[in-house]
Amino acid sequence: MGSVSLNVASSRRGGRRGLACLCSPALLNLLVLLSLLSTNLLALLAFLSPRARGPVPVPVPAAADRSASSSSAISAQVAAIAREIDATRLVPHRAALPPELLLFLSPHALPLGRDARTGLTHMPASVAHTCFRSPPTLALLSAFASYDPRAACPRNATLPHRLLYKGCEPLPRRRCLSRGPRAPLPSSNMGVDSRRWVKPRHDHEFLIDDVLRLAAAASTKIRIGFDVAGGAANFAARMRERGVTVVTTVLDNAGKPMNEFVAARGLFPLLLSPAHRFPFYDGVFDLVHVGTAALDEGGAPALGQAGTGEALEFLMFDVDRVLRAGGLLWIDSYMCHSEERRQVVVRLIRRFGYKKLKWVAGEKAGTGSSKTAMYISAVLQKPGRG
Repeated sequence: MGSVSLNVASSRRGGRRGLACLCSPALLNLLVLLSLLSTNLLALLAFLSPRARGPVPVPVPAAADRSASSSSAISAQVAAIAREIDATRLVPHRAALPPELLLFLSPHALPLGRDARTGLTHMPASVAHTCFRSPPTLALLSAFASYDPRAACPRNATLPHRLLYKGCEPLPRRRCLSRGPRAPLPSSNMGVDSRRWVKPRHDHEFLIDDVLRLAAAASTKIRIGFDVAGGAANFAARMRERGVTVVTTVLDNAGKPMNEFVAARGLFPLLLSPAHRFPFYDGVFDLVHVGTAALDEGGAPALGQAGTGEALEFLMFDVDRVLRAGGLLWIDSYMCHSEERRQVVVRLIRRFGYKKLKWVAGEKAGTGSSKTAMYISAVLQKPGRG
């Protein structure tokens, strides 16, 4: 701080010397310093006073605030759903159920105690509600869970597939030892076809090499694919010859161990009905291959009727989910029972905004008493979405 000095001229009169002493520079500088100190002290006291000072808001970033709010809402939703999903309360006659099924359905305590986010202390079992909708399905589920713990599993190989066809998935886990593989069946009655997709048979059937050329022209590399309701995995076998890995959903048919047969061919079988949500992360496949069986059966057990528009829509949205941006959707010779059904499929495809790399639609004359069928064959490229 700079000093302040006042030079007061001495009075010519001798009687004014006392006033000159009182107005000396040193005394005035001291007074100015005391004034500044008192002013600063009063300002500090006013600032620290609780009544003069309101609550200081803590700034919270908008993104963090939204994230915390969203996380809290999700935690509350998960807790509410988990409390509702208590499979033991869905069964009308618990006493008639096998002990192993009751044990699996009972909520199990979390290993670390109460979860701080959801408030849960127990986690309910993961079993589809469809398993308890009808007495016949519940009877099949009871037969599936009737076994001796830690012993060999009963020979009821068809039960899991019958339950899956009824939409009862996921199935409960079992504490029994799997048996060895059954005797291998000859390929002649397992649906093996080495000519399809390699040599042309119909105008509406595309060849694998042609589709791979379309992918290359569209700057799409096909490395891994997904075949829905692929039967004996013939499509996966042909793609493997061209260096592409394909996962195939397989259900045993008429007692034939299709999953074991597909695995014996060195291919990947996935026990899953078209009605089930695909157990894959979003955008992991370069190619998804669907045919008539997939498009007609998708969602049918869960929604009550095969081929409904709602069932098809649920299936196609899940197909779109697992297909990466730029990947290909191959609709392979889908046979529609009517023109109206074909238009439903066409409108649904347009909704996704896919690019048509190849599209063939028309009529196929029936043989004998069979009616004329409408068909769609298409190779579509998924667009990138922001």
